[in-house]
Amino acid sequence: MPSPAVSPAARLRGLRPDWLSDPKVWRTEVLGGLVVGLALIPEAISFSVIAGVDPAIGLFASFTMAVVISVVGGRRAMISAATGAVALVIAPLNREHGFGYLVAAVILAGVFQIVLGALGVAKLMRFVPRSVMVGFVNALAILIFMAQVPEMTHVPWPVYPLVAAGLALMVFFPRVTTVIPAPLVSIVILTAITVAAGIAVPTVGDKGSLPSSLPVPGLPDVPFTMDTLTTIAPYALAMALVGLMESLMTAKLVDEITDTHSNKTRESVGQGIANIVTGFFGGMGGCAMIGQTMINVKVSGARTRLSTFLAGTFLMVLCIVFGPVVSDIPMAALVSVMVMVTFATFDWHSIAPKTLRRMPAGEIAVMVITVICVVATSNLAIGVVVGSITAMVIFARRVAHLANVAAVTDPDGTTVVYSVTGALFFASSNDLVGQFDYAGDPDRVVIDLSAAHVWDASSVAALDAIETKYVQRGKSVEIIGLNDSSADLHRKLSGELTSH
Repeated sequence: MPSPAVSPAARLRGLRPDWLSDPKVWRTEVLGGLVVGLALIPEAISFSVIAGVDPAIGLFASFTMAVVISVVGGRRAMISAATGAVALVIAPLNREHGFGYLVAAVILAGVFQIVLGALGVAKLMRFVPRSVMVGFVNALAILIFMAQVPEMTHVPWPVYPLVAAGLALMVFFPRVTTVIPAPLVSIVILTAITVAAGIAVPTVGDKGSLPSSLPVPGLPDVPFTMDTLTTIAPYALAMALVGLMESLMTAKLVDEITDTHSNKTRESVGQGIANIVTGFFGGMGGCAMIGQTMINVKVSGARTRLSTFLAGTFLMVLCIVFGPVVSDIPMAALVSVMVMVTFATFDWHSIAPKTLRRMPAGEIAVMVITVICVVATSNLAIGVVVGSITAMVIFARRVAHLANVAAVTDPDGTTVVYSVTGALFFASSNDLVGQFDYAGDPDRVVIDLSAAHVWDASSVAALDAIETKYVQRGKSVEIIGLNDSSADLHRKLSGELTSH
């Protein structure tokens, strides 16, 4: 029976974004974008200070990154803006060579990210184990909380009850209604209280002046020479790698939270495009922001590109149109939001005694090492790399012990059959050579690899060494049972790995 024809109108409805057809989704996305836009302002200003540039530069970067990535990115609802990781990488370049070189480095970093994305760097995420991911999330929660500590030390005493009130509002207000995000309610109420009562506490305006106009495009003020390229290239490459690592890890985390798939290659290329656009608009560059993404996805419940686009749009509107009002927002209100994000982000199940008792010691070690590296360096990329390498080493050691050799001699004593089981690679093959009795074995030796797999050149070299030791004693060796891929590798490399 033929399927019924689909009308053009129905086809268009199927292509229409959810927020256009569902008022509830539209409301969630708009309010989520507004909350993130508010939270981005002090963060962008702080990162501008780290990079050594005017606060407007960080705000411009957050605006252009969010707006562009909402269109070209591969992970819906993820927030990209100016970040501390990128600021730390490019700060020395700005300090030593000036702002023009910083902007040029941001543009080149975007080019590097596009190239790396096209080459499939996103596929490397499959090698990041779950224990590293858990460590990444927990370290991230710790860093978010640590970033709020300076806002709660050496401050007027009213800050503390304001933070407590903000947390209470975000815990209990959702029990009344979820129509309006609790973080937005908290920010509005605390701002109204401090302004109406004239309470003197640190505000957003104390972080720096807000821009009064939109950014304009232009070329970086640098000489277009090879010297300039060699100067900015190392910083641009470092920024590209750090930005991609943080963005792809954040995208993977959002995938798990929302139970949806994202296009990591598109996200990698999109990050590059966003940084190029940001550079031409005089921004300091950026990447995915895990804290603001958690506000958007986990706290506000946003799921579409609209919230990301509006986060950047609201950021500029708030700065340009409502600058005086935004400047009066107490930092305590934003601190309470980020503290709530900390508790929502941390994987409390991972440190529960019941979980730790059941988890293999190696998995726990990888998670702890990842957390320590991230917290010690304040660099998520370093922690992920170190954690992944540690996990690979532990895995290699574990698998290396799975290669076993068992010998069976024929009743007539003329032949011995060695059965090898397990994975043969550089870690396990090193011990393989010593498990044969070269002097005591009969004249005919059979090595059965039916239950083994040859993975690399080290294993082929070990088999060659075994065969050589027997031949030197006038004995014959036959290798049987190789599967297709192992046989192909052995045929290509056997006898070609040494010059002797």
